[in-house]
Amino acid sequence: MTEIHCSGVLFDLDGVLIDSTPAVTRVWRKWALEHGFDPEEVVARVHGRPSLATVREYLPNADHAAENREIERREMQDAEGIITLPGARQLLLQLPAERWTIATSCTRSLAEVRLRAAGLTIPERIVTSTDVTRGKPHPEPFLKAAAKLGFPATECVVVEDVPAGIRAGKAAGARVIAFRTTVEESELRSAGADFVLNNCTDLGVAHNSEGLTLILKGTSAGS
Repeated sequence: MTEIHCSGVLFDLDGVLIDSTPAVTRVWRKWALEHGFDPEEVVARVHGRPSLATVREYLPNADHAAENREIERREMQDAEGIITLPGARQLLLQLPAERWTIATSCTRSLAEVRLRAAGLTIPERIVTSTDVTRGKPHPEPFLKAAAKLGFPATECVVVEDVPAGIRAGKAAGARVIAFRTTVEESELRSAGADFVLNNCTDLGVAHNSEGLTLILKGTSAGS
C-alpha cells in the first residue's frame, strides 16, 4: 500500500464518484445524429470537457449558447441510470466536509441534478463550469476548488478519470490519482497520472488536525 499526505481532495464527478454514461450517451448521440456527425466520435469527445467546448468544436458558426442550453436541458431531463460508483459513498463519508470538494465540467445545475439522482451530498464548495472561464485541461477548475477549501493546489490530491482532467490537475500543481473507469490505463499514464487505481474502493483515508492521509490499495504508479 502507498500513503499520500495532503490537505484536501478534489474529485471530478462523472467517472469518479458517479456514472452518468448511459444518460450522456443518449443525449449526445441524438444531438450528433441531428447535426450529421458520427455519434460514436462525438460521445468519445465529450468526456471530461465542458459541453460548450464540444459544441464550439463541431458547430463553429452556430449560436453556441443556445445549442449548449438545449444540451443542458436534455441532460437535466435524463437522469435515468445515473448511479454512484463503487466505494464513492463510503469514501466521502470518511472525509471531513471541509477537506474535499468536486471540480466538474458540468454546469452547476446539471451537477446538482446528477448528484441528487445518485443520492450523494452536494458539497458546499463545489466548482462547476458555471464558476470558471476556462475548463479542463486548463488548471482553473482545480485551482479554484483548492482555494475554496483554503489550501494551495500543491497540497491537494486530484482524483480524475480522463486525460483532460489529469492534465488540469497536474497543471495546477496537484498530485493526481486516476481511475480506470473511463479510458485505457495507457491514456491515464500518458496524461501524467501519478497513481492509477480501479475506483474509490481502492482508496482509504485517515485524518487528524494536521491533514489527511490517503491509503492507496493495489496502486500502480504513473509514468
